[in-house]
Amino acid sequence: MAVAAVSLFSVPSRATQSSLTLVPTCRATSSSTLSTLFPSPPPLLLTQEPQTDSISSPSCALHCPHFQSCSGCTHEYNLHQPPILDEATEFFKKIGVSKFTFDSCRLWGWRCRAKLAVRGSSTNPSIGLYEFGTHNAVDIPECQAHHPNINSAVDLLKQGMAELNIEPYDEDMGTGDLRYVQMAVTTHNTSLPATERYKNGKVQVSLVWNSRSENSSSFRKLNALANYMWIKGGPMKEAHLIHSIWANFQTSTNNVIFGNRWRHLLGERDFWEHVGGIDVSMTPSSFGQANTRAFDALLQKLQKCVPYGSSVVDLYAGAGVIGLSLVASRKCRSVKCVEVNKEAKHSFEKTASRLPTHVESSISWHHADTSKEPLSWLIGSDVVVVDPPRKGLDLSLLNALQNVSFMKTKDILPESTNRKVKIEKRPWVLREIETSVQSNSQVVENESRSVPQTLIYISCGWDSFKEDCMSLLSSKAWHLEKVHGFNFFPGTQSIEILAVFKRGSGAINKKKKSGKKKKNQSKRNILPIGRNAVVEDKAFEESSMLYID
Repeated sequence: MAVAAVSLFSVPSRATQSSLTLVPTCRATSSSTLSTLFPSPPPLLLTQEPQTDSISSPSCALHCPHFQSCSGCTHEYNLHQPPILDEATEFFKKIGVSKFTFDSCRLWGWRCRAKLAVRGSSTNPSIGLYEFGTHNAVDIPECQAHHPNINSAVDLLKQGMAELNIEPYDEDMGTGDLRYVQMAVTTHNTSLPATERYKNGKVQVSLVWNSRSENSSSFRKLNALANYMWIKGGPMKEAHLIHSIWANFQTSTNNVIFGNRWRHLLGERDFWEHVGGIDVSMTPSSFGQANTRAFDALLQKLQKCVPYGSSVVDLYAGAGVIGLSLVASRKCRSVKCVEVNKEAKHSFEKTASRLPTHVESSISWHHADTSKEPLSWLIGSDVVVVDPPRKGLDLSLLNALQNVSFMKTKDILPESTNRKVKIEKRPWVLREIETSVQSNSQVVENESRSVPQTLIYISCGWDSFKEDCMSLLSSKAWHLEKVHGFNFFPGTQSIEILAVFKRGSGAINKKKKSGKKKKNQSKRNILPIGRNAVVEDKAFEESSMLYID
């Protein structure tokens, strides 16, 4: 099982206060009403011209008592407008994208998944993030980013630790019982009206215990703590707070949070969420987006960028949430999900089992490293979706994307599409329509020889995205058709990017000169601009002007 090493502090913002002209849409909400009301501003459309006076709306302030001591948030005001927006808007303006939309999303109570350090003493535990640059845990009982039920579950945990004398972990001595806790909120409760599901979300609690396994002498204390939380916050209580309780066993002295061994203790084993129009299964060790609602908004926007009936390959797929949501919403001919972490397969299988019965796509999940022979995954797909880690695309994949765009179907030899599946003997196949997968063979045959026409890039790392974007554009293999931003982490210097690239060097709209007739008029008109040729495609509803020096 793969292990997770997660930083529990954030790098402070070095950007200046933003001065973009925005449509101010945030709504005032005091921190005392967070448990019953969550304002959710509508999308913002950024104009291209900045103004000199910054918008500073008190109604969009963090109002968090832990700001500055906690490293989680880096700016306190204008949560709807991350400081990095100025830079992003200017960047896209320079490369010819006329409209860059930004969804400010939920500003408070948005975090549905949190990994927190546990330090201090049993009678006065500190449960929160590290102070910047240290391993001193800052207690954050009133965190305004957390879903309120995470704060409630943390409070219940503290009560149990005090009553049962559960000692927090001491890094210097390597002693103590409880090292970390992960709180994950599920809002998928079909017994409640849709409008009430978010505020009534239940919390999956994962306790990271300082022992090798459940056979250790301290397991009795762990079991007692789990039972305490279940009795106080489980289904027998009127306020049902706890969804389930899991244990993870970890004795490493490094910064890796989770160990390899997990055990389900109490509550429901299956954890479900509903995003992108599908039910998604997640385990405690699964990667999950912290901002569930923002991720759902991104998926809905992404789905509109994929033509019906496309053949899609989803790279860095994880549990295949993106690919499976496209299966359900766009009637894709085929979807291949490729992921290096084999532990994601279990969640993929469960999620695929809940797809609508009318879905007739060919669906498969492959345990493979996309950096190795990436061209083999690209050939045969109309649409490529990439959702890489913060460091961006692997260099080999970036090179393959640059090269594949210049290929023509007739130039692709059939042999090049025979994928040598050396690291997976049995790819997971839900339905097999066009492809022929021989489970015991080393080769997957009979695939289409088409080349991708659309590249959809989802980025959580702004700096790496800029580099990858410029590499794709400068090669003239792709042009950037549209781009959307999402406020996945309000209060931080971070934005999520959804960029849609189309094959070719670019498209512009240009008025015809009067008195001159064009010969051999076709749907695609080649219009030279300087030393760069750009293409006007009538099929594109939104075009962009691209100039590359």
